[in-house]
Amino acid sequence: MMLIGKTVIEDAYAEAFRMRYSRLIITAASEAWARTAAVEATGYGSSVIACDAEAGLERVLPAGSTPDGRPGAAVLFFGFSTEALARAVLNRVGQCVLTCATTAVYDGLEPPPPDAEPFPLGKQLRYFGDGFQKSKVIGGRRFWRIPVMDGEFVVEEAARAAKGIAGGNFLIEGRTLEAALAAAERAVAAIAPLPDVITPFPGGLARSGSKVGSRYRALKASTNEAFCPTLRSRAATQLHPEANAVYEIIVNGIGEAAIREAMKQGILAACASPDGDEGIAAISAGNYGGHLGKFKFHLHEVLR
Repeated sequence: MMLIGKTVIEDAYAEAFRMRYSRLIITAASEAWARTAAVEATGYGSSVIACDAEAGLERVLPAGSTPDGRPGAAVLFFGFSTEALARAVLNRVGQCVLTCATTAVYDGLEPPPPDAEPFPLGKQLRYFGDGFQKSKVIGGRRFWRIPVMDGEFVVEEAARAAKGIAGGNFLIEGRTLEAALAAAERAVAAIAPLPDVITPFPGGLARSGSKVGSRYRALKASTNEAFCPTLRSRAATQLHPEANAVYEIIVNGIGEAAIREAMKQGILAACASPDGDEGIAAISAGNYGGHLGKFKFHLHEVLR
């Protein structure tokens, strides 16, 4: 048995799967406006079960570290294919970033991974300029300048999609709802500064852990009853006997190493209550019996 303090680390694994991802850098006149654009563009991006992409803020970028030297934010988008990802990114940038005060958008995969595939971004958005748009090539990269009411919206002609991983996860089983929520918040805060990963669900955590399929044919996924405390008397459970509330932290990243590190730091933070209480009974992980995803993140190995 593995323990962190008095928290049991189950001998479980998270099952993750291959997806395509895109990284964009959004800049603006201030960090506040860069964050605003990033939040808008990554909204409704928790799960491709129903969303067009899984999306989130990777990190805030200080002035001087972005292509135009302004404050910025790096955002990640994940989709099942380059084509699906391209549609989602185009729509989100057009509706949520082009419209946001003082922003510009650049491809964030520099240098691009060997497997990166380009897809049109500014090449499509330029038509909003209604013939008044202009382009310029700098360092072999083409940018479009689209006139807007506060100046010009600068956007790179193309973005890129590369191979990423979605679905790294761990489950925080609390003795009380308050303890589970506080631990989940600590975990999300520990993961937030790390590069190359996002936690795409609301506030970085999910209360609605799911399984594949349902007794209702129309649903692709449904509640994971094995981890629902209120269903102990009605369904087979995988919960620690003392657990009464569970939160799941889902991690998407550009590669296995980034997800492992995020899971490790998140689990350690979840188990490290500043009050020294014993509110977290166990840490587990969600999987599909090894049949869905090719990537398996074993909790004991992650923590070693």
